[in-house]
Amino acid sequence: MVVIRLARGGSKKRPFYSIVVADSRCRRDGRFVERIGFYNPVASGSEEGVRVAMDRLTYWQQTGAQLSPTAARVIKQYTAKQAA
Repeated sequence: MVVIRLARGGSKKRPFYSIVVADSRCRRDGRFVERIGFYNPVASGSEEGVRVAMDRLTYWQQTGAQLSPTAARVIKQYTAKQAA
């Protein structure tokens, strides 16, 4: 099964997540098919906190990819922010 989830990067105490499309059997930070965005939970001020390629997200969802609960929450916040 293909899943859209977060892959952790960054250093200790400074998390940075890539939003990736991966096989569900692969490790969290392991091999992935495509990187479709990022999430920076410690973004400050004018830094961009989230970016998602919505066209790629809809493509992968149409082909049957499932969102992880955390990725779904981040993307929901991003779309609400874009609509406002």
